[in-house]
Amino acid sequence: MVIKVFLASSSGSTAIKKKQQDVVGFLEALRVEYDPLDIACNEENRMWMRQNVPEEKKPANGIPLPPQIFNEESYCGDYETFFDAKEDNSVFAFLGLPPPPGSKEVPLEECNGDAHDEEEQAAEEEVEGEVAEEEIADDEAMEEETEGDEAPADEEEEEQEDAVEETDEITEVTEAHAEEEEQEEADDDRDEEDLQSEEEEELLQLEEEEEAEVQEEEEGDLEETQEEEAE
Repeated sequence: MVIKVFLASSSGSTAIKKKQQDVVGFLEALRVEYDPLDIACNEENRMWMRQNVPEEKKPANGIPLPPQIFNEESYCGDYETFFDAKEDNSVFAFLGLPPPPGSKEVPLEECNGDAHDEEEQAAEEEVEGEVAEEEIADDEAMEEETEGDEAPADEEEEEQEDAVEETDEITEVTEAHAEEEEQEEADDDRDEEDLQSEEEEELLQLEEEEEAEVQEEEEGDLEETQEEEAE
């Protein structure tokens, strides 16, 4: 018996990614061999998963989301039912596998036997007790259907929130990049201004030195002229 886990490797939803990681991580911790089947890159896997999920287990929009778990061709359940089985310590029964030696989980055959005994005892009870149990079962079934209807809406809300978060992150990165570019341009402009100031100072200094040399030459020529006239 091969356990098949249908996953979406390129899902943009962090909620779906987390659920897939929880299922895969727990199966690996229990050392349960499984075959991961990607529905994002393989159209055949996607169509097979959608066709083999029972109609009553599909969400309101009719499109089941990963992760979905099968034992060969038999449907086991989705993340919510897997999580419930994990909480009840009945994962092997959920997967249709016998528990390993030393496991605290009750074998599936014994669970079925206990259920059969309970049915025999219930048949011996009074009619009023049977009616009460049926009413309780109907109430629980209605609650499960209501929760099943709410689950897709919650998942859609989570996907929308994830999309908004990703958009905000992209916007923040873009703004930060623009600020860095503006800062770099301002630094470049400041460096150019400093360089121009230094060049202007050097030119001014050279002009002053040239003027001083010319003045010294003129004074020297004047002194020579005066000496010649005095002679």
